[in-house]
Amino acid sequence: MSDSYDVIVIGGGPGGYPAAIRATQNGLKAACIDGWKNQDGSHAFGGTCLNAGCIPSKALLESSELFHRAGHEFKAHGIAVPGLAIDIAAMQKRRAQIVKGMSGGIAMLFKSAGVTGLPGTGKLLAESGADGARVVEYTTLDGKVEKLTAKQVVLASGSVPTPLRSAPVDGKHIIDSWGALELPAAPERLGVIGAGVIGLELGSVWQRVGSKVTILEALPDFLSVADRQLAGEALKQLRKQGLDIKLGAKVSSATVKNGAVHVSYTNAGGEQQLTVDRLVVAIGRRPYTEGLLGEGTGVQVDERGFIVVDEHCRTGVPGVWAIGDCVRGPMLAHKAKDEGLMVAELIAGRYGHMDYNIIPSVVYTAPEMAWVGQSEDQAKAAGVQVKIGSFPFVASGRARAMEATAGFAKIVADAATDRILGVHIIGPMAGELIAECVLAMEYGATCEDLQRTIHAHPTLSEAVHEAALAADKRAIDTLNR
Repeated sequence: MSDSYDVIVIGGGPGGYPAAIRATQNGLKAACIDGWKNQDGSHAFGGTCLNAGCIPSKALLESSELFHRAGHEFKAHGIAVPGLAIDIAAMQKRRAQIVKGMSGGIAMLFKSAGVTGLPGTGKLLAESGADGARVVEYTTLDGKVEKLTAKQVVLASGSVPTPLRSAPVDGKHIIDSWGALELPAAPERLGVIGAGVIGLELGSVWQRVGSKVTILEALPDFLSVADRQLAGEALKQLRKQGLDIKLGAKVSSATVKNGAVHVSYTNAGGEQQLTVDRLVVAIGRRPYTEGLLGEGTGVQVDERGFIVVDEHCRTGVPGVWAIGDCVRGPMLAHKAKDEGLMVAELIAGRYGHMDYNIIPSVVYTAPEMAWVGQSEDQAKAAGVQVKIGSFPFVASGRARAMEATAGFAKIVADAATDRILGVHIIGPMAGELIAECVLAMEYGATCEDLQRTIHAHPTLSEAVHEAALAADKRAIDTLNR
């Protein structure tokens, strides 16, 4: 193993490993240090997203949704499923196999690209090597310590679940999102603190397979980060499915007694009590920088724990960059990936850029939710006169054929210029449909541009086309209002 590189990336998650691969694609010698350990103690590349977040949650969401559809929708198709049952062990085995396969895939990608993968932890030191190279202290999984040098270092240490003082995680009865992904059975009563993306997805999984799920959200507004119309529709649909979502519910304590978790919380009605078999704490995530920076590196960390960077992810310290969840911006895997690619291009002297105003968000519940750009309220608050186009999936032939008519596609546009400012979709395959809208906004498209783009029939994407038409009261397949 060489001890000198052009680029060392600390962190092998969705931001770090693409940065290392792109660096080698640009002709640079790169290494990626990653210290992730699974619950069995084994090392794996891919970070939280692959091992305990995005990928395993989507595997469970897919399995649980198929089970739900078999029990609630198949009859409408003329399909009978007598003796329908869910095998949680098999479902969890499938999740684990998917995660293991993809993690192993990263190791193969490293080998193919020429990236040196280094299991263990890395710490940026203040000292300099020859020709001003940065020095990284690398500790292997078995505790061996050595110093590596690189002309450039990329910090991609990610994030961890935010703890809640009133409900400390014990790993058994009170668990975090990772623990909720690996439950061996569906709890009869499951409590979730936090109605954000993680809480809603985890709650959906276990509600579909038999748990009575109660979600406690401290904020009075549901999905405050989303467009208000979309959030309202989402709340209605999720409650209809059986999720008991309580807003304005602030947890004051959670104690374990006789194998159950007794939760105290306050809402508009005063002090309330909830008893559950398992309690998931999913109130968000915070940047993880423990052991990442040695004394005197000059890398600044703000009051919230984020590494301070500019719009191109430079830390201000020569040769040191930071990307992903440990820096400002939304904690999204695709944001981290694009930052990693941008930085690797800039290091190689190539062009690199990101438009932080056009980063899509997706919630993989059913119906799915996805949005990009400004909400209606945000655009109005910015002083823009807007026009709105909306199309309900109940008017979509493809959605009707799928028995998936809940939701709508909504476009927010500048009334003066026709420029698309934001798109908000709740409905079938929203996470896929949003990609067209992201591309349109990336190229500065107008509603007319989408109106004049031919969409295949019958497809779900026609909802976006019709929403664009509706913005000018020219929709064909729904009432223009």
